[in-house]
Amino acid sequence: MTPITETTATLAPELITQLHTSFTADPVLKRTQNAIARVSVDDLAIDHQLATSLSTTVSNRIDDWKVTNQKKSGRCWLFAALNLLRAGAKEVLDVKEFEFSQNYAMYFDKLERANYFLESILETAERPEDDRLVSFLLQSVMGDGGQWDMAVNIFSKYGAVPKAAMPETESSSNTGRMNAVLCALLRRGAQEVRELRIAGDMAGEERARERIITEVHRVLTLHLGTPPTQFEWEYTHDKKVFHREGVMTPQEFLAKYTTITLSDYVCLVDDPRAEHAKGSTLTVEHLGNVVGAPPVLYLNVDIELAKRLAKEAILDGEPVWFGCDVGPQMVRKDGIWDARLYDYAGLYGAELAMDKETRVRFGESAMTHAMLLTGVDVLDGVTRRWRVENSWGDENGDQGFYTMADNWFDEYVFEVVVNKSRLSPELRQALAADPIVLPAWDPMGALA
Repeated sequence: MTPITETTATLAPELITQLHTSFTADPVLKRTQNAIARVSVDDLAIDHQLATSLSTTVSNRIDDWKVTNQKKSGRCWLFAALNLLRAGAKEVLDVKEFEFSQNYAMYFDKLERANYFLESILETAERPEDDRLVSFLLQSVMGDGGQWDMAVNIFSKYGAVPKAAMPETESSSNTGRMNAVLCALLRRGAQEVRELRIAGDMAGEERARERIITEVHRVLTLHLGTPPTQFEWEYTHDKKVFHREGVMTPQEFLAKYTTITLSDYVCLVDDPRAEHAKGSTLTVEHLGNVVGAPPVLYLNVDIELAKRLAKEAILDGEPVWFGCDVGPQMVRKDGIWDARLYDYAGLYGAELAMDKETRVRFGESAMTHAMLLTGVDVLDGVTRRWRVENSWGDENGDQGFYTMADNWFDEYVFEVVVNKSRLSPELRQALAADPIVLPAWDPMGALA
């Protein structure tokens, strides 16, 4: 076979012919080709024995409620955060089923994020449009994803309401068209305010910014409805007793019906890159949603510590918000994850394995989804698997709850949120240190 050398880097027709001949002569490859032509490659690569042997039971389980459904939206981080809050709300209300309005939280996230975007655009107005940071800001404007601290920003400023006070709309459950309109509006606005800033027309810039926010507000309100500033709250708890609580504001509702103090929690992240020391804090420039709010802050820890603290929280009866790279090594229908579930390398005859650090460095892995840990299986002190509350409806897994092998946690979980009181004194002290500032496009800035 003629090699491709540095001086002849083109693919020669003779090489292509040799490759075809070699492939056709291999009976195993021919049989594999025939199979892939008719069935999913996942069905061929899966370790059936492993998939069927992964038990979905756990020794310690918190959940006794139904899952939620984000539908065709990227609101997983908000769903997971509100599902964490509702665990306490159910206890206060003495009801088995309760749901916060995810639509309400998304409405204000998007309104605030539009303002945050304009602020970032103005801060970079002296840079050309093809500057890497400006290009990144324009490309990533107005998605649905987010991080834990961004959810805290919204709850702290706007409170929360029950789902009945601001129910789902077609657009909250299917955000694509609304987001496209908002992207076009904000990119056009970015051009306008950049030109006004460069021209030094501060009055014109302020008028343009106010008009753009007014237009964003109009689009959001048309698509998502008008968020309540107050509402009448009444309910019947599981003992059939009717409660009429009267008129409440969203801030009053959040304070009365949640059991955790949001500022007491910290996001632990496993950044596997050696240059970012464990025990250090990290942040990402231009990552956020509320201008003037505290920046997104991560405490970089070893994955084993993150697992131990998550386990301790569950054993104490508290669900855990976490972010992961959700797609690899998953059977969605069965609702299972295991790091050894699919043998693609054996099927293709090509080496595909990379360690966690390499996957992050070369763009193969990043945070893509946030969920809630609601159970853990421990045998003789050893953690074996985790129970996960997803927000993809109840059709897959155990009525929407998934099972994660502990080895998958090691490889594909990137962050967990725990109470700061669970940290060692040294790590609590580390939270006060100036964070390492990562560029906006860094993998740790990926939105769940």
